[in-house]
Amino acid sequence: MKNKSYIPEIPVLNSDIMTPEVLWSFGRVGNVELSPDGETILFSVTYFNIKENKDYCDLYTISSKGGKACLITNTSAKESGAQWRPDGRKIGFLYPVDKNNQLWEMNSDGSQREKITDIKGGITGFKYSPDQHYLLYTKAVKLDSDIHDLFSDLPKANARLENDLMYRHWDQWHDYTYSHIFIAEYRCTAIITSGKDILEGEKYDSPDKPFDGMDQILWSPDSRSIVYSCKKLHGKEYTLSTNTNLYSYDLKNCITTNLTENNHGYDRTPSFSPDGKHLAWTSMKRDGYESDKMRLKVMDMITGEKKDYSSNFDQNCDGNFVWNEDGSSVFFISDIEATDEIFRMDLKDGKISRITNGIHDYVSLNGIVKGKMIAEKVSMSCPGEIYSVDLSNGKDIPLTSVNKNLLSQITMGDVKKRWVNTVDNKKMLSWIIYPPHFDPSKKYPAILYCQGGPQSTVSQFWSYRWNFQMMAANGYIVVAPNRRGLPGFGQEWLEEISKNYGGLNIQDYFSAIDDIAKEPYVDENRLGAVGASYGGFSVNYLAGHHEGRFKVFISHCGLFNFEQEYATTDEMWFDNWDIGGPFWDKSNKVAQRSYSYSPHLFVEKWDTPILFITGAKDFRIPYTQSMGGYNAAVMRGIPAEFLYFPEESHWILKAQNGILWQRVFKEWLDKWLKK
Repeated sequence: MKNKSYIPEIPVLNSDIMTPEVLWSFGRVGNVELSPDGETILFSVTYFNIKENKDYCDLYTISSKGGKACLITNTSAKESGAQWRPDGRKIGFLYPVDKNNQLWEMNSDGSQREKITDIKGGITGFKYSPDQHYLLYTKAVKLDSDIHDLFSDLPKANARLENDLMYRHWDQWHDYTYSHIFIAEYRCTAIITSGKDILEGEKYDSPDKPFDGMDQILWSPDSRSIVYSCKKLHGKEYTLSTNTNLYSYDLKNCITTNLTENNHGYDRTPSFSPDGKHLAWTSMKRDGYESDKMRLKVMDMITGEKKDYSSNFDQNCDGNFVWNEDGSSVFFISDIEATDEIFRMDLKDGKISRITNGIHDYVSLNGIVKGKMIAEKVSMSCPGEIYSVDLSNGKDIPLTSVNKNLLSQITMGDVKKRWVNTVDNKKMLSWIIYPPHFDPSKKYPAILYCQGGPQSTVSQFWSYRWNFQMMAANGYIVVAPNRRGLPGFGQEWLEEISKNYGGLNIQDYFSAIDDIAKEPYVDENRLGAVGASYGGFSVNYLAGHHEGRFKVFISHCGLFNFEQEYATTDEMWFDNWDIGGPFWDKSNKVAQRSYSYSPHLFVEKWDTPILFITGAKDFRIPYTQSMGGYNAAVMRGIPAEFLYFPEESHWILKAQNGILWQRVFKEWLDKWLKK
């Protein structure tokens, strides 16, 4: 048994105003699993020990009817990937042995921990077959040669030798391995030491790296086959395409069948109906467009017929499907007007109906118990908790209260919807987050939040970096517009941004900030703009086009020089679609227009203090983009700062770095907006 975990005592706060330290003290609920009998919910809670700069994760159970949660693990090493065994008598989980994860099992109260696998090199995930005769697991398989394989007489050489693309992705260098699926017989009394590689010799990943998980792999209800998603492309072809397919592997004859070969975009998140007669999944039609409409497709496993059930549904179907008991309906989450709600699709007539309606985001669906959906929900004012949602009327009740005692000591600012007229007479929804104890008789500085993605909704998300309540607690009114290019308002609204980064979406920012600046409680002479990723580009671009509106900018991991970014980023399919193509293709008028929006072309117009933030391990938008913007600002004599994190990527994930980020963020705004 390892040393005990870190489970903090609830601090007594000296103020009801949130601070970065309080923000990083919240428990983070995740990995929700409903037991096979529907009686018990398994979930994890992660806490950060700020002093140690380390996170700890433990497992809990709670009745699906509610009540007191029970801690079932308490070790300093992280138990992960926890799930119920199909018979409900045990919980399987990953636990490190000599730094390699192996499958362990324990009783539902955490007792009698037993090691189940002893796989060389460890495993990264697992799933039991429904009949409990087999176990599938994933592990890394080395198929590429590294520098020491090529030059074995140079054991101390430290280098990489590349001859193809996709040698690094988001925040990881390719490690010469591929994630493969293995199948082994499962016996409670024998330790599993090996299995059959169903992707043997193939240089493909399942789950796909770096973000996909075990939800992309599932057993058929009869345990005779496995369905998995995989992009069976390599190197340059991989980085140019999003063509991910669903494959079925038959255990008896060892034959793999491509179920979606006629579709050339994403096909992901497969989910069988309880009787195995139907397979639902999410599908995008266009290759290379990662923000295409996410469709709900269903395949009749007997006839092979495939049908798009969302053809008349002008929203995304975000996967995480849950079927009802008789397989007549499937439930899913979809974003609508900046909230993420639960919807139901009836298989018989294809009718899609909305179940919930509120100021919140449902972030996961985890099973149905007597007409109640077990789901995780967040909002801008509350981190995630588990709820029971009545599917007959959409009303929910909380089952967990992990952060109740901490939240009870904090005053959150009001969050309100505000519909704004755009320059082309359309309606745009902006969230307005007011400071705690807001007094309309006073004047406040305001900051415009520019969303990333670019096709990521400004919904009711709770963030540990771009946390709107944290910004408001600093004494600012926050304006967060759902400018065009975001989902939840129809596909036409979303698609107005690709290949047009300097178009009407920039005017949408101006519409949002100009509208709120008219209010008597906003000081129009103290406005700032902040954003990350595409939002960082937005800030960099606004710096050369804002016509004196703003007094300060903050750009996190933002694009500065489009040509340099195109030649150094990882996912070429993204830039080829959103920008339109390479900068050297002078005959491509669409692409050349995109490059004309590059912020570095307008540096001579910069006149406003700007803070740049970036991480060395950001391979999506390499740190040199922020460095270039900072250097240019300094050379032009513009007040600027450069916050660089050598160990972070596109995100800030370590506790003390996160708190530092929040402090520098606030200090920079205060310096220029609260003089």
